[in-house]
Amino acid sequence: MKLVSWNVQWGRDAAGVVDLARTLREAQRLADFDVLCLQEITRGFHALPGGPGDDQFAELASLLPGYTILEAIGADLGADPAVSRDGKPSVRRQFGNALATRLPVANVFRHLLPWPADPTAPSMQRAALEAVLDAPGGALRVLVTHLEFYSERQRLAQVDALRGYQQEAAVHAAQPAPAENDAGPFARTTRPLSAIVCGDFNSAWGSAAYMRMLDPLAGSPAFIDAWVTLHPGATPPPTAGVYDTEQWSSGAMTCDFLFVTEDLRGRLAHCEIDGTTQASDHQPIVLELG
Repeated sequence: MKLVSWNVQWGRDAAGVVDLARTLREAQRLADFDVLCLQEITRGFHALPGGPGDDQFAELASLLPGYTILEAIGADLGADPAVSRDGKPSVRRQFGNALATRLPVANVFRHLLPWPADPTAPSMQRAALEAVLDAPGGALRVLVTHLEFYSERQRLAQVDALRGYQQEAAVHAAQPAPAENDAGPFARTTRPLSAIVCGDFNSAWGSAAYMRMLDPLAGSPAFIDAWVTLHPGATPPPTAGVYDTEQWSSGAMTCDFLFVTEDLRGRLAHCEIDGTTQASDHQPIVLELG
């Protein structure tokens, strides 16, 4: 199974030009992916730099025939009154994550991450999208997320939530609920133990949030960093601000990660951070499971 995780900044490249189709071509150049996990996909946010289209989730569906497109909205705001279509307000402004896959999809869970008040920093509601996939080698869960940028307090709370979802899934895997019937919403569900959690953590490598993600988990295998596991002793290259030095004037940093549960360690075949593409202010991560 091949997976690409990437904060694509609504298809905006390091020079400020928005072209989501170009972004997808870059992802396809990196890997013939089975799963594509994207952060910063928008709907209705025309005022963002570069002017993204009306509905980037629909764009993904059009540009990736044969893939199932899933979405999880974090920030969900009213329509921009300054933008109208045929005299009517534009669609709601939505900002979140997307997962595209050509693998069979079982259950899908959309988690709103904790958002504790922090009056010292701007912030927005954040989300994690969880999909149960029938992957080669066995069913697993893939979660794509994007943590808060400005508030460490919120990032730490969001990491704790991600860890909690894993512990909850471990209990579901060990004690699956009986089905009332398979025709209604109380149908048989699947929530396997094995998981991949990827995205923009807005937390530097070695930071408190990063280290907390790796702490032991009661009742579940712990998370490991896939890149670090396959490059023992090495420091991961920067994943943000490599080419866009205007937005990242304080310097490049490593803040995008791909964690897997410890039970997947033996299946890790390849994990690389691409340092060449300039199609976003972030660099993509490519994973292959054997």
